[in-house]
Amino acid sequence: MKDSRPAEDGASIRRRRQCEDCGARFTTFERVQLRDLTIVKAGNRREPFDRSKLERSIAIACRKRPVAPERIDRLVSSIQRQVETSGESEIASSEIGEMVMAGLKALDPVAYIRFASVYKDFREAKDFEEFAGAVSEAGGE
Repeated sequence: MKDSRPAEDGASIRRRRQCEDCGARFTTFERVQLRDLTIVKAGNRREPFDRSKLERSIAIACRKRPVAPERIDRLVSSIQRQVETSGESEIASSEIGEMVMAGLKALDPVAYIRFASVYKDFREAKDFEEFAGAVSEAGGE
């Protein structure tokens, strides 16, 4: 027995199911994947696109920040949709990094700086100062 409907984000299907053995009811969320996507990493390494990895890295940047989990999920879904609808089966990890940077910039300035520190490989405190200064100037803070 199952009951299906679109989830709130419109990008997945929510299904209520019932275990045939014990009768317990549970919910699953299914996402449509348009094609197999490959991420081209530094050094030309390739690995399959992994939504959970993207979600984890954004969640880490947003840790202890006033960002609702739903907003993180919407950002991840938006990036995934952009990648899937690009028409390409391979995408550079740097392109995804830029999408994450743009999304975090609009979401939370501290999360944006945290992600940038790893993505842009900050080595010294002055790297943070310069980047944070540029963010403050751009934001008018």
